Amino acid sequence: MAAVFAAVDLGASSGRVVTGRFGAGTLELAEVHRFANEPVSEGGLLRWDIRKLHKGLTDGLRAAADRHGTLDGIGIDSWAVDYGLLDASGSLIANPVHYRDPRTAAGVERVHAVVPPARLYATTGIQFQPFNTVFQLATEDLSSVADILLIPDLLSYWLTGEKGTERTNASTTGLLDPRTGEWSAELFAELGLAAELFPPLRDPGVLAGSYEGCPVYTVGSHDTASAVVAVPATSDRFAYISCGTWSLVGLELDEPVLTEEARQANFTNERGVDGKVRFLRNVMGLWLLQEVQRDLGLGLGYLLDSAARATPGRSIVDATDPRFLPPGDMAARITAACRESGQPEPRDPGELARCVLDSLALAYRDALSDAVRLSGRPIEAVHLVGGGAHNELLCRLTADACGLPVHAGPAEATAAGNLLVQARAAGFLDGGLRELRSWVRGMRTYLPE
Repeated sequence: MAAVFAAVDLGASSGRVVTGRFGAGTLELAEVHRFANEPVSEGGLLRWDIRKLHKGLTDGLRAAADRHGTLDGIGIDSWAVDYGLLDASGSLIANPVHYRDPRTAAGVERVHAVVPPARLYATTGIQFQPFNTVFQLATEDLSSVADILLIPDLLSYWLTGEKGTERTNASTTGLLDPRTGEWSAELFAELGLAAELFPPLRDPGVLAGSYEGCPVYTVGSHDTASAVVAVPATSDRFAYISCGTWSLVGLELDEPVLTEEARQANFTNERGVDGKVRFLRNVMGLWLLQEVQRDLGLGLGYLLDSAARATPGRSIVDATDPRFLPPGDMAARITAACRESGQPEPRDPGELARCVLDSLALAYRDALSDAVRLSGRPIEAVHLVGGGAHNELLCRLTADACGLPVHAGPAEATAAGNLLVQARAAGFLDGGLRELRSWVRGMRTYLPE
């Protein structure tokens, strides 16, 4: 008997609804609707057009129902850290602020004045990123706020009328205790935040409510948590690179690593499905290439072909440098970084793209080397999932840099992980992560040269 579920997968530049049909030992994915996610400027702040996203996902759910008839479940995942503020009537006060808005600099100072960085890390295990939720909230006037809902939880609330906070995304806020999976009461008290502002915590894989008679399930609502579910590993000695706008590079562990060395290396301990820990470092990711492409007005295929012909390793930049976080003028900023470090400046689009790809591969190598050293967990292979799995040059360069096989795919890992957790929650599948991963197909292996 077949079952069909719908995954709502929201990325930083687009959203889509993907259906998964389970039957006869196979999982068939189909993208039924895609819609743009374009930030808007309101009141001097960069914001997400959340109502447009809501319309996109409901249009997509309608398209899924038109194609398949009755759906067996719906799950929502998105990027992390951002949130919507609700008033006492349950209405959204304003569009959520975009994590790339520079307002959070003041929030970092306010939080660190109360909780120094080392103690903040020891409490939450979350790497320093200037846009972490804890820093964003320090810039807010919360006097008229009744509820804080992370992006997937906000959209789930609009579908179901039920409020909750899913744990994998909650772990990215910088307010959750990684040892217990509960809010840090000590941290909330020190920062003057009321824990009651966040609705009750929920694990991935539970019923969140219903939408037009269809069950809505929690999933790994942080998109990386869903992507890691769909890493087709057969042992625990693997590393993953969830490669999209961001690259999340790390290991799946049973316990967090909360040492000072891990903090200095800027590693994070985020919760995964089934209580796992995603021990990882953020690398800027394909955002760099996307912005270069936008700056130059050139096709991706042309850039990649030109990069393949360019001299390897001519210029390298730090792909974790916050200077590359804002949009606009990326080509000029990369060129300036090369010049400032005494390296040759890229002379043409091919050299610029090659600089980006070489820099990403080396950043992946460094992150994985640090992850192994800090955790004591050896690895035998790297699984690169997400959109970057289509980038053959990046996969080859990563294999060469890491000196390990790179298994690329699936490109649709986030949607697949979302769907797998739903199917298990609905009782169609059973077992742990290894059993779920056995449903995932479509890898291409790149061996180091």
